[in-house]
Amino acid sequence: MSEAGPGHTERVMWLRLARTEGLGAVGFARLIARYVTAEAALDALPERCRKAGKPAPVIPSRETIEAELDAVDRVGGVILTGIDPGFPPFLTAIPAPPPALVVKGDLGLLDRPACAMVGARNASAAGLRFARELAHGLGSEGIVVVSGLARGIDGAAHSGALDTGTIAVVAGGIDHIYPPEHADLHNAIAERGLVVSERPLGRIPTARDFPRRNRLISGLSCGTVVVEAALRSGSLITARFAAEQGREVMAVPGSPIDPRARGSNQLLRDGAHLVETAEDVTGILAGLQSLPQVRETHAQSGSDLFDEDWPDTPAYENPETPDTGDGDISDTSRVRGLVSPTPVSIDEIARQSGLPAGTVSAMLMELELTGEVARLPGGLVQRIASAG
Repeated sequence: MSEAGPGHTERVMWLRLARTEGLGAVGFARLIARYVTAEAALDALPERCRKAGKPAPVIPSRETIEAELDAVDRVGGVILTGIDPGFPPFLTAIPAPPPALVVKGDLGLLDRPACAMVGARNASAAGLRFARELAHGLGSEGIVVVSGLARGIDGAAHSGALDTGTIAVVAGGIDHIYPPEHADLHNAIAERGLVVSERPLGRIPTARDFPRRNRLISGLSCGTVVVEAALRSGSLITARFAAEQGREVMAVPGSPIDPRARGSNQLLRDGAHLVETAEDVTGILAGLQSLPQVRETHAQSGSDLFDEDWPDTPAYENPETPDTGDGDISDTSRVRGLVSPTPVSIDEIARQSGLPAGTVSAMLMELELTGEVARLPGGLVQRIASAG
């Protein structure tokens, strides 16, 4: 961070262009590619819009940007622009990189090798335990774990790497805590890890913000590990971005009778690396010694500047969206969801559900009577195949 960087005026001009209403990362990249500086692009933008028959662009004033910089500083954060020396080099190598990042926490994590870990929000107890242990193992090897702070696998990965280094990429502003039950984890990462967003403070995420976030999760990382993922899930969007960005794609094999493993198993059939241990992951990442070459995408071509619908997700029917319904899920449904074809201890289910062990044991007995789960020796349970 000691390198000479851009002057304050240049940074403000860059942010004015970045915050222009309706101008996303793709349009920003096209303007900078043509006009080189943000100031020149700002001067040219109104005329370009007029010739294209579009309304005049809504460009924030210098005072608005100064106010944003002050607001981020007050919450203990920093804005990194694409022209700052501390901007993550791996992000500059992706198609249409974010013009700016709002970050809070340990900036030194951006200088270390990183691996993304993503998976199902409704993950099994076995999957949650595996993600937590894998993240801890990667952290022990000096790898920063990057994820999206979502329910399920994301939260487990962050928890496992909290002591060694983790980056949470969020879809809204860094001051917007989502999901609400991750408030303590969010705050812990802001203090001991790093919270990252390309959205300004106060932004409440919409459905389109999550795929944008996913491209940053993979973009900050040398590779992406998918632990559990259904077909047509948001985790597969992240894996797709990783492939397009020239990063390694890895997946953990799962039971063929568990719907939560069908997406990750499909990745393996499509050529993803099969991983079972932290050593598997570090061995694969060791082969990535320099910034990767990206595959050309529609984000790198064309002339349209206002691209709020990018990136699209036509191949996936269930990308992550904001939801509040999980808070109303019954305790029995929560316990049922944690049981999978992979045997897991009752104590682990109690830990992941947050319910007393006695309550969990009683619920599992009910599920056993209905033929949904089976008890195994050693205090283990598993979902019965015919239960779906």
